[in-house]
Amino acid sequence: MVNEKDAIEIILYAEESEIAIWLDGGWGVDALLGEETRVHNDIDLFVEKSNSKKFLEIIKDEGFAEVIEAYTTTDHTVWKDAKGRIIDLHIFEFDEQGYLVFEGEAYSPEVFSGIGKIGDKEVKCINAKNQVLFHLGYEHDENDVHDVRLLCERFNIPIPNEYK
Repeated sequence: MVNEKDAIEIILYAEESEIAIWLDGGWGVDALLGEETRVHNDIDLFVEKSNSKKFLEIIKDEGFAEVIEAYTTTDHTVWKDAKGRIIDLHIFEFDEQGYLVFEGEAYSPEVFSGIGKIGDKEVKCINAKNQVLFHLGYEHDENDVHDVRLLCERFNIPIPNEYK
């Protein structure tokens, strides 16, 4: 579990070392909403490849160890500490046009235009429209339904057919 205090602590690991990160997933949704709306099993972070080695050294120093999952790739790894806190880490690059490239797919820079809050901490995150889009095309669970419905309601985004 990653509670509000944990989320802020993990975000500060990056910020205190001047590493830019963006939130995705449940904490990214709750940051956009400005409130914690559910329990979070992990925190999903995007970090640029050029900063990834430094960030990995930091989280290892903080007691996180890599957990090998079926979906682990060079761009997507999972880290867990003794307290059971999980970081779902997404490593991307910016291309020459400023698009972010993750797992071979290029996305508009606007994807990272979200600004939210966790407690009193302002954070950068995936914007609401793209959070909803990134919740499509896979078998979703009750957290996905919860997140998508709240985003659509708050940001006046049509609910995708697979969530109706």
